[in-house]
Amino acid sequence: MRIKDGFILRSICGEHVVVGEGLKRVNFNKLLSLNDSAAYLWEQVSGRDFTAEDMVALLVDHYDVDRQRAAVDVEKLLEVWNREGVVE
Repeated sequence: MRIKDGFILRSICGEHVVVGEGLKRVNFNKLLSLNDSAAYLWEQVSGRDFTAEDMVALLVDHYDVDRQRAAVDVEKLLEVWNREGVVE
C-alpha cells in the first residue's frame, strides 16, 4: 500500500494533522489527527510502498513494544487510514 499523493502531515498548534494539498473534491470537514506514534509511522512510510508488517517493525524498533501489541495497533490505524481514503 501507499499513502495517496497530495496528503501531507502538518503540525498545527502542536497537533499532528493530515491535510490534502492541491486536491480537488476532497471533503475535509474534519481533519485527520494523528498521535505521536501514528505521525512517526506516517513520516516513515510516506513516499514509498509499505506493508502492515513494515509498520509493525517500525513500531517495535522505535518504541520497544512487543510485536503482538504493535500488530494490533497497526491494524486499527490502517482501518482508519483506509476508511478516510488516505492510502491506496
